[in-house]
Amino acid sequence: MRLFKVNYQKESDEQLMKLVGKGDQMAFDEIYSRYAAKLAYFFARKLKHDKEKGEDFIHDLFAKLIDRPELFDTSRTFKTWIYSVANNMCINEYKKMAVRSNTSNGLSSDIPVASREQSIVDTVADKDFSSALEEQLSVLEEKHSAVFCMRHIDGLSVKEVAEILEINEGTVKSRLFYATKKIAGALQEFNPKLTD
Repeated sequence: MRLFKVNYQKESDEQLMKLVGKGDQMAFDEIYSRYAAKLAYFFARKLKHDKEKGEDFIHDLFAKLIDRPELFDTSRTFKTWIYSVANNMCINEYKKMAVRSNTSNGLSSDIPVASREQSIVDTVADKDFSSALEEQLSVLEEKHSAVFCMRHIDGLSVKEVAEILEINEGTVKSRLFYATKKIAGALQEFNPKLTD
């Protein structure tokens, strides 16, 4: 019997996973609320905006967490571990479809880029930028677009990206530099310093 009430929102991901391992449904619900939307976006981007397949992957991933929480590698942070699992699911899917070299990463058109407070000019400019960025990401090699998206869209650190992709941090930085340089060069028209 517990003598104190667990504040799930204040628990670390790793502590929540320990509770999930003990069958704590509320701990699982908290993990799900923290990661489901982010991973849905990750899958949508990696799976060429196939929302249905992305939803299937989310379901499969969290079903595995419920059924076998012991799969979580406690030597890693939960965040990097779950993204590694998600990334490996996508890699396996690429292999199945035999289209790995033609994968595309970009921004989902279902995610609004403008708030209601923006002017129509700003809204159009944001949509133009998103389309141009998506196009540039699609022409980059997968290894470059993957690190760019994980770092700048998913908000992962260089160290986390390296751990997820199982490469060293220097390689992540090199790929990130290359991708950023290519994208910045192609999207110069959106640089306010150059348009003033």
